Amino acid sequence: MKKLNLALALGLAAAITLPALAQAREVTFTTELKEYRGDGAYMALYLTDANGQYAGTLWIAGEKSKYYKHLRGWARGSGQRRSEYDGLSGASVGSGRSLTLTLDLADELFDAGYEVRVDTAVEDRRDNRYDVVAPLTTEGAGKPVSGRGYVKSFRYTF
Repeated sequence: MKKLNLALALGLAAAITLPALAQAREVTFTTELKEYRGDGAYMALYLTDANGQYAGTLWIAGEKSKYYKHLRGWARGSGQRRSEYDGLSGASVGSGRSLTLTLDLADELFDAGYEVRVDTAVEDRRDNRYDVVAPLTTEGAGKPVSGRGYVKSFRYTF
């Protein structure tokens, strides 16, 4: 009985203490698109772990979920499950425009091999899987990364 009470007490102490230890930082992601002809771009901003495996959605730009399949890297990793993007979506982003997001990310994601990836697609134009791949590091903060498709530059700051 004493062991059970001790285990319950330790469990309760951990439940109260651990959330206070978890730290997050406010991160601003800015994705600037190139000038191109055509409709607004759909974009998926998401994280992959040190093994390149999908870890979670940061944001989806583009309101019609039927087009999300064109964001191929994200679609494959997320399985396009609504739970992966519910509440994390907004309007598409037009030619030459920017998308700026500010999110809280756990400190443990930085300098641990995670990457931010951006997939892009424009109707009747080319889809760009991994338009941007940027390691999520404290050293990389503020440094622009060029895209391979519609993204002119991408950066994150905190």
